[in-house]
Amino acid sequence: MDLDAYSAAHRAEWDRLAVLGKRRRLSGAQADELIERYQSGATQLSAIKSTAGSTLEGDRLSVGLSRARLKFTGASANVISQIPRFFILQLPAALYRLRWLTLAVAVVTVAVAALYGFWITGNPKVLAAVGSDAELQKLVNEDFVNYYSENPAASFTGLVWTNNAWIAAQCIAFGILGVYVPYIVLQNAQNVGITAAVMFAYGKGDVFFLYILPHGMLELTAIFVAAAGGLRIFWAWIAPGARTRAQALAEDARALSTVAIGLVFVLFVSGVIEGFVTPAPWPWPVKIGIGAAALLVFLAYMLVLGGKAVRAGETGDLAEFEAGSTRIYSA
Repeated sequence: MDLDAYSAAHRAEWDRLAVLGKRRRLSGAQADELIERYQSGATQLSAIKSTAGSTLEGDRLSVGLSRARLKFTGASANVISQIPRFFILQLPAALYRLRWLTLAVAVVTVAVAALYGFWITGNPKVLAAVGSDAELQKLVNEDFVNYYSENPAASFTGLVWTNNAWIAAQCIAFGILGVYVPYIVLQNAQNVGITAAVMFAYGKGDVFFLYILPHGMLELTAIFVAAAGGLRIFWAWIAPGARTRAQALAEDARALSTVAIGLVFVLFVSGVIEGFVTPAPWPWPVKIGIGAAALLVFLAYMLVLGGKAVRAGETGDLAEFEAGSTRIYSA
């Protein structure tokens, strides 16, 4: 190919493509012309690159084609501009969609924990199997309370925050397996039930609730939400409804992955309460009140703001441009 002769022959077409690509507004005829110029320009660029490789003329044509493509495909929104939409629409909508499943997980957790508690406290042999009398006395009188104050508040906050955020992320990420989330829920319920049973068996049931409630109300709710998100992703490909299985899984996984991100912030708040409020020498009504207020704010965000977002048509999924095509069609 004689590149100079080829460029001279198509120079007018490329200049016209560049002019159309720079226009702020296009008429219907101009839009049609832009698409036609783009298609022919793409073919010509391919011919240049296949014969002459990287050239100045080819680079200039490539820039013109990029500008033209943006005119009829659009550009994704700026990341900074998407932050308000994420927190005001996407995240609360995704949380709202999980409200009933979250309640179901909470009920199952409380029921299993209560069953373990009544079983252990009502059977001395089972209680003895949990640990020796000396070990349980140490747990009740020292370890349970000291756990919240044996490390500096800041480092303890970071520890519980990262641990809980990791558990929440795993519930979302591995929810598709169908068995991981029930395992986590049952394990969590078992641990709570055993600890409560030991504390009540030694007359320290009030201490159990006083140290669990300030941070536990928000922390456990966040874990319930994460578990609900994982189960919802699993159910998306089990019962996709009118959608294809792949489409249902992609849409729900994208939407509910926002929940994992949002719960990082929620669990940070519960971690701060656990590290700084729970062990603080304040009146217990104040500490429990702080935990209850944090939970109420989260529930209002999830149910009130989330319900408003869902009624406005939000699902928590990405916008159409960022999500891309959801189904492949044959010509």
